[in-house]
Amino acid sequence: MDQAIIIVPAIFIGLPWIIFHYITKWKTAATLTNDDETLLEELYQLAKRLDERMDTVERLVASDNPDFNPARIIPDLETDNQKLRELDRLMAIKGGKK
Repeated sequence: MDQAIIIVPAIFIGLPWIIFHYITKWKTAATLTNDDETLLEELYQLAKRLDERMDTVERLVASDNPDFNPARIIPDLETDNQKLRELDRLMAIKGGKK
């Protein structure tokens, strides 16, 4: 009889509480917070500026040294900038929704 007093509440109260607790934790952990989105936006802007700086450095080195062949990019290659343009388009759409 003493075991039944412990087992019944454990099954009907404790077990569902544990399951719902971890379901709630799982759902909240799967989303991005506003801070995360802000950090991603800042990192995106930083990556874009660094990409522009690398292009500038490669152009300067290429102008000083005619034998320099930039391996990172080919200047004005459409496929090189296509992903950045797609991100810019998505950011503009997202910015319009706010």
